[in-house]
Amino acid sequence: MSNVRVRFAPSPTGGLHLGGIRTVLYNYLFAKKNGGEFILRIEDTDQTRYVAGAEEYIMECLQWLGLEPDESPAKPGAVGPYRQSERKAASIYQQYAEQLVREGHAYYAFDTPEELETMRQQYRSDTNPSPQYDHRVRAAMRNSTSLDAKTTQRLLDEGTRYVIRIKMPENETIGFTDMIRGEVNFETGLVDDKVLLKADGMPTYHLAVVVDDQLMGITHAFRGEEWLPSAPVHVLLWKYLFGLDAMPQWAHLPLILGPNGKLSKRDGAKYGFPVFAMNWTDAKTGELTEGFREKGFLPEAFINLLALLGWNDGTEKELFTLEELSAVFSMDRVHSAGAKFDYEKARWFNHEWIKKTDNETLVTLVLPLLEKEGVTVTDNSLATQAIASVKDRATLLPDFIPQVSFFFRAPISWDLAAVKPKWNTDKEKFFQVFVEELDATPDFQSAFIEEAFKKTAALQNIKPGELQLPFRIMLVGGKFGPPVFDIAAIIGKSETISRIRTALKAFGE
Repeated sequence: MSNVRVRFAPSPTGGLHLGGIRTVLYNYLFAKKNGGEFILRIEDTDQTRYVAGAEEYIMECLQWLGLEPDESPAKPGAVGPYRQSERKAASIYQQYAEQLVREGHAYYAFDTPEELETMRQQYRSDTNPSPQYDHRVRAAMRNSTSLDAKTTQRLLDEGTRYVIRIKMPENETIGFTDMIRGEVNFETGLVDDKVLLKADGMPTYHLAVVVDDQLMGITHAFRGEEWLPSAPVHVLLWKYLFGLDAMPQWAHLPLILGPNGKLSKRDGAKYGFPVFAMNWTDAKTGELTEGFREKGFLPEAFINLLALLGWNDGTEKELFTLEELSAVFSMDRVHSAGAKFDYEKARWFNHEWIKKTDNETLVTLVLPLLEKEGVTVTDNSLATQAIASVKDRATLLPDFIPQVSFFFRAPISWDLAAVKPKWNTDKEKFFQVFVEELDATPDFQSAFIEEAFKKTAALQNIKPGELQLPFRIMLVGGKFGPPVFDIAAIIGKSETISRIRTALKAFGE
């Protein structure tokens, strides 16, 4: 497959949802698999919904995930601009809308908001609760199909506000071949006359997506299945403006489902898990919605789990790098049915990727979290050892905080309730002798520490198993952490001895 060009075309209106990121990913993988280009185009035609900072947020999400486009507003190519608002300024869309009017495929509509509301009230019925502006009401409205040419021209000359609507045929069947769903057909008489050009001169999505895909040389267009009802409008626009042979191949991706149906942008708080790639703060309400990045997911895990939401390579394999996905991805393995998002499975992916990630990389990710909690780390070698000792226990990155904090600061309190019931003078004497043994140990490695521990216990006639819990609590403050002798080896001889002596005072009080 040659000259493949795909695009992700988000609206800068808010946070980037799971479904949006999956669309990015499938576009990216398809382009890489076929040696093509992946384009980011910002569809900001609806200025009423534009949110400051949303475009930068989208770019940061793609950068975090390593899904950076070949062409974008930040990396323009030969077919820019890459923001539709800038393309509108060049009158790119107006000329195509006017062409459709001249050729009888679209018309000027001068209806005021009040006239539109009157129409809805007049035609509303039990069988038609939401009347549309279509072939059944077109002749009764104020537009260039119901008005004579002289009146139409006068309204235009007077500067009367208008929109341009597509003139949907009454009795045609049109369709296309979807890469996922096969043949899809529509009856044109069931579709309303969509607005193509708004009164402010901005195109709607319907016109802009067709014009931009043509001018940018897009060969394949992947979008969510919620856009299927708009497909007949887009097919006709391709037919009227550029010919159906020029139309990209389309694939309408299945929905991502939550526990109770479609997973929407508002469902994070309801279900207790993120739905956005990264934190998003609503500009109007100030409400913060947590993202997968801030929750503690690795980008590799996030990509991996999204790839398998509606696709598989035909094997039982579950863990894929981005490079592996790029090599095996194909649209014919994408399912047409909705894919249910399982947060526990998502956590499993992250746990597996934490285990696969090298310790040095994890240090760079965990240290900022520790610093935020007031834990100062000055020894990267110690941090690497500490993280290596607990990485199998961490599911999300914040899990490292309680698991490794004690490596860098001694406990200031201890789980005395776990120690005191069985604490006695024999155990106190054991640790006093054990400290002397440790001080004399030349090679402070885990095996030698354990050997000294068992030797001292045997001499004191105490079972080692009765002493390990107090030892752990002395070093970390509670009943958690990796093997206790590993902890001692990592924090070192001086620190281990200091913590034992400090804890002995607390245990004896």
